[in-house]
Amino acid sequence: MKEKTPYYITTAIAYTSGKPHIGNTYEIVLTDAIARFKRNQGYDVRFQTGTDEHGQKIEEKAAAAGTTPKQFVDGVAAQIKGIWDLMNVSYDKFIRTTDEYHEKQVQKIFKKLYEQGDIYKGAYEGMYCTPCESFWTPSQLVDGKCPDCGREVKPAKEEAYFFKMSKYADRLMQYYDEHPEFITPVSRKNEMVNNFLKPGLQDLCVSRTSFKWGIPVDFDDGHVVYVWLDALTNYITGLGYDADGNSDALFEKYWPADVHVIGKDIIRFHTIYWPIFLMALGLPLPKKVFGHPWLLMDGSKMSKSRGNVIYADELVKIFGVDAVRYFVLNDMPFDNDGNITWELITERVNSDLANNLGNLVSRTAAMSLKYFGGELCDKGAAEPVDGELRAMAEGLYAKVAAKTDEFKISDALGEIFSFLRRCNKYIDETAPWILAKDEAKKDRLSTVLYNLSESIMIAASLLQPFLPDTAEKIAKQFNCPLRAYDSLGKFGMIKNGTKVSPAEEHLFARRNYKDVEAAYDAMHAANEPKKEEKKPEQKKAHEPEYPAEIAIDDFAKVKMQIAKVIACEKVEKSDKLLKSTVKIGEETRTVVSGIAKFYSPEEMVGKKVVMITNLKPAKLRGIVSEGMILCAEDKDGNLKLLAPEGDIEDGSGIF
Repeated sequence: MKEKTPYYITTAIAYTSGKPHIGNTYEIVLTDAIARFKRNQGYDVRFQTGTDEHGQKIEEKAAAAGTTPKQFVDGVAAQIKGIWDLMNVSYDKFIRTTDEYHEKQVQKIFKKLYEQGDIYKGAYEGMYCTPCESFWTPSQLVDGKCPDCGREVKPAKEEAYFFKMSKYADRLMQYYDEHPEFITPVSRKNEMVNNFLKPGLQDLCVSRTSFKWGIPVDFDDGHVVYVWLDALTNYITGLGYDADGNSDALFEKYWPADVHVIGKDIIRFHTIYWPIFLMALGLPLPKKVFGHPWLLMDGSKMSKSRGNVIYADELVKIFGVDAVRYFVLNDMPFDNDGNITWELITERVNSDLANNLGNLVSRTAAMSLKYFGGELCDKGAAEPVDGELRAMAEGLYAKVAAKTDEFKISDALGEIFSFLRRCNKYIDETAPWILAKDEAKKDRLSTVLYNLSESIMIAASLLQPFLPDTAEKIAKQFNCPLRAYDSLGKFGMIKNGTKVSPAEEHLFARRNYKDVEAAYDAMHAANEPKKEEKKPEQKKAHEPEYPAEIAIDDFAKVKMQIAKVIACEKVEKSDKLLKSTVKIGEETRTVVSGIAKFYSPEEMVGKKVVMITNLKPAKLRGIVSEGMILCAEDKDGNLKLLAPEGDIEDGSGIF
């Protein structure tokens, strides 16, 4: 028997500061889909995930909760693992950075790097961001705040150990050049080169003395290992790496990793710090780092402080696991941020899952049961219309595999659901209900239903990594095993005489958005009896809290001008966003605004609006928005554009 090729895939380990939202959960579902697909291709997959549990932020949260840091992270780690399990994630290893074997190896690694001269003792003075666990120089700050998360920073000075990053910078740049596939998408690589490597790498602080919740530096009391050296090494300690040279067989088998799947916000740590740590340890580098985009809520990054967070378990209670898996995988582009709203997921469940997939399966099974008692049989009564369906079915695996190998999971799903739409069209083309009225066409009817069933089984087999429960339900209903991927190029694998079973339930039920809203309200009412006392969104929208006063100099920083809308269209896959092209004097810009519920694109064209024109550009749904159109909001939440009283030239300033 041929030995399987090892394939090692990891997620970033989740930080145990609190419950992960759906944006965090996207990463684990994405990685699970890739891992399942590789298993189905015949690889010996090792899939590792886990939790990152040390740091000052954890220490502070535990103190605020009146518990110990270990008790605090035990609770959050269990919550994270519970959500991963709820989402049907097939991980092989769940590592925690408080695991004893991990802590011992981190101490060994730290000492080894110190003894070989890569780590030295010094002192650090700079601006510190507690949420990011990062020091910054004043020149690195953006508007005086953390360049990564935008939060406040505080001056800090302490004795610390440092890693000599610059020692390996040229070697890392050479590795980039020799391995162009190392960082994907390529835009992430360009960012690392231009923003960090070319300006020159600064030495990295790798220990702290201002807090205690970390892995102790065993040869220097008072120092704990800094979070990134601790967290990043999980990828090798989870395989049994030993810094003394006595590594486990798992490490020898699976390292280097085939791919680290991480969020774009931590790409720097995984493509600069981590490779350099590995170089210093004399270990091979991972083959690829995939920095996926973010899942946004209504065009904004999810944040508890903004009150725009959605959690996976809430979505699952209303839509089910596979519906949530489908949405996050389907609606996340390869290199641009995706968007989620309750309306959008409801629409996607109805159109793609209930109509396209669910309706196809139920119609095919129902007709087979009605006309042939559920028995499937290819009578060989083929017609030209069958050829296109068969050819598309036989070529489907190659298309899906190519997209999955590129980590373009949304595109891979798109190929499958395009094929399902073709199957539904085939039903309309062949009209089985008309064939059933003519006894002479019974063989043709049997062949049509066989072709549909065979197509459904091919699609179900390819859907298994993405919608595992749904694929199994389809296989059970059609009494066929899911296919091995090396057989998916062949059409006609269902044995004649196979019997379809009646459906126990609909694969996916259509949902009315009002019912979804009611279910959400009921769920939150059960958890929060005084629901009317929360709703921070309403307070912010209708009773905004402005600063008590500002200086005229603060107001003067805001540049407002009259703009004329010369073109407008809806943003694809968004119920709320409009993309407007505006003219400001001699200049033309693009602006994305959340006003689609109040104005149609046709209504917008020709309007003159008030616009902030010196706002930093932001990317929404992959579109760069170059300003902000101003609106007023009434007590009922209705928006009205601010506009000049009389006719005035676009480009005119507002003072």
